[in-house]
Amino acid sequence: MKKISVIIPVFNTAEFLSDSITSVLNQTYSNIELIIIDDGSTNEKVKEALYPYKTYSNVKIIYLNENKGVGYARNKGLDHATGEYIYFLDSDDLISSNTLKELISNINNSHYIFGNTIRIKNVDEIDEYPVQDLITKVKVNKAFNDLSILNCLLDSSWIKANNIIFNEDFHFYTDMSFIVNVLKEDITSSILVCQGAHYYSRLRNDPISNPSLLQMDTKIQAHDFLNLYINLKLKNHSNKIINEFLDNQLLKYYRKNHFNIFNDFEIYQNLIRAFDKMEDIKKQNNPFINIQITQLKRQNQKMFQVYNRLERILKDIKIALSGRTKFKIFLYKKLLTKLPLKKKTVVFESFLGKNYSDSPKNLYEYMLLNNKDFNFVWIFNERKRIPGNAKQIKRFSLKYYYYLATSKYWVSNSRMPLHLNKREGNIYLQTWHGTPLKKLVFDMNEVYSANPKYKEHFYKQSRRWDYLIAANKYSSDIFKRAFKFEKRMLEFGYPRNDVLHHPDKDLFSIKVKRKLNIPLDKKIITYAPTWRDDDFYAPGKYKFQLKLDLEKMKQTLGDEYVILLRMHYFIADNIDTSNFKDFVFNLSKYDDIADLYLISDILITDYSSVFFDYANLKRPILFYTYDLEKYRDTLRGFYIDMEKEVPGPLLKTTNEIINAIQNIDKVQAEFLPKYEAFYEKYCSWENGNASEKIVDEVFK
Repeated sequence: MKKISVIIPVFNTAEFLSDSITSVLNQTYSNIELIIIDDGSTNEKVKEALYPYKTYSNVKIIYLNENKGVGYARNKGLDHATGEYIYFLDSDDLISSNTLKELISNINNSHYIFGNTIRIKNVDEIDEYPVQDLITKVKVNKAFNDLSILNCLLDSSWIKANNIIFNEDFHFYTDMSFIVNVLKEDITSSILVCQGAHYYSRLRNDPISNPSLLQMDTKIQAHDFLNLYINLKLKNHSNKIINEFLDNQLLKYYRKNHFNIFNDFEIYQNLIRAFDKMEDIKKQNNPFINIQITQLKRQNQKMFQVYNRLERILKDIKIALSGRTKFKIFLYKKLLTKLPLKKKTVVFESFLGKNYSDSPKNLYEYMLLNNKDFNFVWIFNERKRIPGNAKQIKRFSLKYYYYLATSKYWVSNSRMPLHLNKREGNIYLQTWHGTPLKKLVFDMNEVYSANPKYKEHFYKQSRRWDYLIAANKYSSDIFKRAFKFEKRMLEFGYPRNDVLHHPDKDLFSIKVKRKLNIPLDKKIITYAPTWRDDDFYAPGKYKFQLKLDLEKMKQTLGDEYVILLRMHYFIADNIDTSNFKDFVFNLSKYDDIADLYLISDILITDYSSVFFDYANLKRPILFYTYDLEKYRDTLRGFYIDMEKEVPGPLLKTTNEIINAIQNIDKVQAEFLPKYEAFYEKYCSWENGNASEKIVDEVFK
């Protein structure tokens, strides 16, 4: 068996290394040497991740003292390779167990053969792609369309004989020089592709904390791409195939990026030089690009910029005319944000316009009573009955964009749409919506929710926040790290919890029961579970299956209790409770959960942050954690040890829930020491005056 040298350059990718290395060591083809080049990683966890493999006889680990780039690291790997074949793998990607066997079995007398690359969000998707024994031939441009040499098995002696290496002078697009050298030594019209050799390219979900190479600075990328193109054109001017390949790559790169980066003067100068080296300007589908390229060839910067701006304007107008919402966004960005700012107007929104609730509600009602000179606007999906004379506007209506464009103050408990531009002078108070149990944003390694760009979008949206509210020191520390928040943290507790400390809270409770037609002679259990990141129909459409046996609970508890269901607002299902009339009340759409806290004798939850708030009342809490291991170890991970710290029992079945309720006094006594410690850590800032302190701070 001929040996395959697999080369993996590593730079600060500790969280992915185990998957990548294991995928190589588990290959069905056994004669493999694995060469790992640590390219000066600054993350100490990389050394920890590599440590278990130091004793493997077929693994070489080479540590570089400084980061010299992927091109240098791969060349260093080539220097140490002893195999008859070479294969490159990125440290955040992985391969199926049969990949190397498929490639080497089908390469025959060719100098190289490609496999099939599949993009994935996380490793759970791998089982979706079956093995296929199929060999095809593709054109050169298609094989190298992504300017990548990944998932390609190469003849090592041929590479070394022709001194085919990666360019070390540039940080980005170093594969391009390697590919050109491959084509120069092996001019062919078609390239072998083995469909059964699967390479899984991971979509990196954190371009902020730990970006992949192509998620980094786009201007530096442009400099490197254009200068590499120029250098390679000069070296290979007489080679028709290479010239055509390079010209196609230049046109493709320009089409993709010309709106975003080519206003930079230095890049523009490089662009002129690059297009000056192009052999033939092929007519593009976009007439503006044809004109722009002509102006570049003529070195007419003024006209190039005129046509570039004109194309951008017409594109924006075309998008605006494609739908009502897009037209409103166009007006918002181009017109409404240019209007004068209303310095005494405050816009409130709670849970994406679904509710009149939470901390925005409490802040509004405090200001209503104490700050008569402000004008108030509430954003709703549908009209609500609310106190005061606040203007109500429909979410995503033209008025919505008008008031967000012109109001000085925004108050919201969740993220506002990415396309909203916070203007100078605008103040954004983010109240947030809970004390975190589940790991948040930049404390999460993998993102299992519907949107793979969750971290990137969150970062952009949270840069607008001027103030952020924390209910306790624990939350404040986490928010600063997990949200990368560096502005003013308001450490006064949550306004939404003020009512839980109000001297008349028992009177409020009776009023709420009467309003909801809940029997005054029954005790109340509220079940408020969270959502699961992996349960979704489509982006923004989540689902949930109720695991409690309501029929059994009705039979055993129905004489003394009623149950209120409160599902997370992300959950799209409408749970049918028609068979449990007078026992189960589905209040998932009830505006303010604080009212439900007040009337509840017992709370049942799982990993929702509701128990941090409910603990202010010092009433019993039961945790229905039937999927604890999966949720903790796979989907999210927790900040606290639930087994040791939460102020109530962890229960797995409906029978355990029923038993705990029937013996609730005993359960409460058993967990009293934990409850007192929990209250001190998470509720001690809450004393009923958070709204007052925050209004005094923000609306001076």
